[in-house]
Amino acid sequence: MMARPDALSVVIALLSLAPFARAGEIEPRSFSNAPVGINFLIAGYAHSQGGLSTVASSPIEDAQLTMNTEVLAYARALDVWGKSGKFDVILPHSNLSGTAMVAGQPVGRHISGLNDPLFRFSTNFHGAPALSLQEFSKYKQDLIVGGSLQLSAPWGQYDPDKLVNLGSNRWFMKPNLGISKELGPLTFELSAGVFLFTDNNDYFKGSTLAQDPLYTTQLHTTYNFGRGVWAAVSGTYDYGGRTTINSIRKDDVQSNARVGATLALPVNTNNSIKLYASSGVATRIGNDYDLIGAAWQYRWGSGL
Repeated sequence: MMARPDALSVVIALLSLAPFARAGEIEPRSFSNAPVGINFLIAGYAHSQGGLSTVASSPIEDAQLTMNTEVLAYARALDVWGKSGKFDVILPHSNLSGTAMVAGQPVGRHISGLNDPLFRFSTNFHGAPALSLQEFSKYKQDLIVGGSLQLSAPWGQYDPDKLVNLGSNRWFMKPNLGISKELGPLTFELSAGVFLFTDNNDYFKGSTLAQDPLYTTQLHTTYNFGRGVWAAVSGTYDYGGRTTINSIRKDDVQSNARVGATLALPVNTNNSIKLYASSGVATRIGNDYDLIGAAWQYRWGSGL
């Protein structure tokens, strides 16, 4: 039986990463098809602990931070010139506390507030036509090729006198391309994207922060148990993102890898939940943290 349509990946992306780096995300099934006109309301929670990544060039050392993040998200399946598409918006709120060393001295930080919101438009170019709910019941995936464009707005909590903040005080744009191939109960997904950052002209104590593009790849293997139950194992790798502060180039190129697992469980026609976890396995700059979380999804529209 074909897996039920879902959009939980739109929230897993944010819950699977530290609020500063915007990398290391885990997004299985991000190119799956969904009936046109279906709406998704998603609420999620995640707990992260360890060496959560701040800006790579930050003088913070030995950071041991704990972050609890709540997210509210909305997504809608679209008809994009006959191909399936999706728009989503993610609104996160976090509580972060912990200690670190700065210039050889221990410091503590406790902060609560909004993260930068995320907006994304995605569309499939091949293998995922725009379908009504009735047509979707007969749809069988083969090869899907798709892309997306995500935008982060600098509207989260930010204090230029502090090294650790929830917001980044800069925009980023992330174009992304991916393929998804189903073989029996297994689905294999591969995607590649790049984070493009604007400058932060009010970085720590009035400095200017610039950052090179950060390249990211994801690989997922998903097993469909039927009746809407599926599980995925995932890996991500990020490279680049070297920073410049006040025209001084830093030796902080990122080369980080993470692994994760996801389990999706339907409750009824309109509701489902997702459980997930991830951990850093190779870290050069930041990203060395563990994460567990859960998300609930309610879907409606188009005759559901």
